[in-house]
Amino acid sequence: MIALAFLVVLAGCGGLGGSAGGGADGGSVNASSGGLNGGSGAESAGATAAASGGGDAGAADAETGNQQALQANRATIKTAHVRLEVESFDTARENITTATRRLGGYVGASSESTRGENGNRTAGQVVLRVPSRNFSTLYDQVQATGTVLSATTNTSDVTEQLVDLEARLENLRAQRQRLRDLYENASDTEAVLAVQERLSNTQSEIERLEARLQSLENRIALSTITVELTEPADDPVAAEAWYDVGVIDAFVDSIGGVVTTLRAAVVAVAYLAPYLLVFGVPLLLGYLVYRRRATTSASAE
Repeated sequence: MIALAFLVVLAGCGGLGGSAGGGADGGSVNASSGGLNGGSGAESAGATAAASGGGDAGAADAETGNQQALQANRATIKTAHVRLEVESFDTARENITTATRRLGGYVGASSESTRGENGNRTAGQVVLRVPSRNFSTLYDQVQATGTVLSATTNTSDVTEQLVDLEARLENLRAQRQRLRDLYENASDTEAVLAVQERLSNTQSEIERLEARLQSLENRIALSTITVELTEPADDPVAAEAWYDVGVIDAFVDSIGGVVTTLRAAVVAVAYLAPYLLVFGVPLLLGYLVYRRRATTSASAE
């Protein structure tokens, strides 16, 4: 303890000596220190401001990146309906079919019909299925095929529906495995039948949800574009006035009219002949008998 106290005293004396020896340089040292601290303070403030600005920009970029990532992970169903007027139905259908196959799609359905007074106009519908990543490209190519009469698109977000189906399937599959374990360990007949019935119902529900999930995933992976194609209508032909017909044409038409009238008269006589024979002859005979009796009576008087 005495030795430790002695060492502490010596350390204190040494500290006092060092302080006395360095007193003369204290002001310069402090001044230099103040200048350095001032410079480093300015640099530190600038660095802090730069770091703050860089941090805000980095946070904004990170937020934008997160939003893009979330948007990319959304499950969407894209559909479109386009009405086109085209010069040739067959050519337009062939062009959009080729474009669809080139982009990895296919024609899901196709129909056509004839229209117009003479049946010389063709119209129809083509249903295109294309991978979702190529939806916009095919949509633009379809519109370039002819004159657009109308065009609509629709995007449906089915992310929640997809997640719900997957969660329900996961739970049902776990339930099915537990029922299988119970079925294997069941001892009496009644328990076996009860577990078997529940297992069958669970399996049916799993198959139903799997079909719904498969259909939903198909519509997500392949977008649908329905295209209606119509050929243009014929220009209406203005009817000519009667005074615009030539003399010869008018004479020929008149002859045709006379022939038609005579033919109609012959046909009318042919229709009336049976009635004349049945009703006309008796009436004529009766009239003649009446006239003869009237004449005889007049002569007798």
